Amino acid sequence: MDITRDPIPGLIRRIAVPASLGFFFNTMFNVVDTYYAGQLSTDSLAALSLSFPIYFIMMSVAIGIQSGGGALIANALGEGDRRRAVIYQVQAITLALISTVVLAVPLYFSLPAIFRFFGAEGPVLAGGLRYMRVIVAGSVFLILANTINAGLQARGDTRSFRNLLIIMSLVNVVLDPILMFGVEVGGTTIVPRLEEGGTALATVSLYALGSVYLLRCARRAGSFEGTVVRDFLPRWTRIRELIGQAAPAAMNFMVMTLGSFIINFFISRFGRDPIAAYGTALRIEQIALLPLLGINVALATLVAQNNGAGRLDRVQDSFVRAIRYSLIVTVVVLTPVIILAPTLLRLFTDNASVVQIGRTYLYIQVLTFFSYILMNMCNSLLQGLKRPGMIVWVAVYRQVAAPFLVFPLLAITLGMEQNGVFWGLVIVNWTAAVFSYVWARSVLKQRIGSAGPRTVVPESAIL
Repeated sequence: MDITRDPIPGLIRRIAVPASLGFFFNTMFNVVDTYYAGQLSTDSLAALSLSFPIYFIMMSVAIGIQSGGGALIANALGEGDRRRAVIYQVQAITLALISTVVLAVPLYFSLPAIFRFFGAEGPVLAGGLRYMRVIVAGSVFLILANTINAGLQARGDTRSFRNLLIIMSLVNVVLDPILMFGVEVGGTTIVPRLEEGGTALATVSLYALGSVYLLRCARRAGSFEGTVVRDFLPRWTRIRELIGQAAPAAMNFMVMTLGSFIINFFISRFGRDPIAAYGTALRIEQIALLPLLGINVALATLVAQNNGAGRLDRVQDSFVRAIRYSLIVTVVVLTPVIILAPTLLRLFTDNASVVQIGRTYLYIQVLTFFSYILMNMCNSLLQGLKRPGMIVWVAVYRQVAAPFLVFPLLAITLGMEQNGVFWGLVIVNWTAAVFSYVWARSVLKQRIGSAGPRTVVPESAIL
């Protein structure tokens, strides 16, 4: 495919559909881990739940390098500078390896203190350590797989990563219980019982094999064309460029993790049922978001390559079309959620109070659902234009600053309880989305103005 020349609607479809399917199977991968942990014991389930914030910290590095590296690689490809695109890919791997050492070594030795800070003790502490020690030790493969995928995604190839996630999810269904519960034949232990460490080992092993597979795909795609060993030595100018692009995306993901704790903190003040309802309804909402995340990936690639090529008319067209398509998909995915909300919630719980509260949350979130999409689209535009700095500040506003003002006002002062938090999410996310849109549009208009008459887009074309 030629991302700077082929029709934009077809490109969005060809990139977005595989990406969305990949996101779905990635979600299923995590669901399988959670399911088998619950089969092991309630303590194991709690141990994995407490491990997720630490896991997300590491994944934020992977996502940051993938987003930042992908933007730089795609811009270089759009400019026709394939050699620079290769150097960005190689240096992204170098940055990934450096980041892994800097993060994983102190994190590994700090794990007991971190779990105790979260209140873990006894079997929960032991289970959390069994899980996270393996994950941290093997984190290089998690980060490396996403880093290699940056070059593939920059070229519009989302099929390779989709195929990997599908295979990993299917194999994980079998590998998880084998490593967690062990295998004995005639009283002889064939595979030792590793408990929580087993599911972590399955994850690390699959990502290690996945990194090899993605490396082969990337070599065929030209991501490493003409590279020699010395190309992997740090080139600090390129490393700084990568950090400048990757840091906002990584910080955005970390702040989102912090934001989830803040939401849970306020909802938990009103009892067990509201927090259970929120967690259950959130799973449904996240699944509904998956098709739209694929469009977001497509937009990031289209913006970056066409920006590099100086085709700002196509950048603008991609942004407008991605938003329009997302509106259509939003209506399609939310319609069954609205109609079947109680039925969907009962798939997870038979508690009538939880179902009722969860239904209220889903009905309210229909009003704010598209704000998440709009913010993601704006983030992709800014990342592709190599202007991602504002992303992290919007994240701090909507995940930390605004919730501490809005949630207490509605939930406590006005006595709306958990519904105050739910309505607070509408206010916080839409104000952040509107600001993101205005800011992203102004950056694009400024970029069009500075590019000269060859790429000027009519004012009427700007959404």
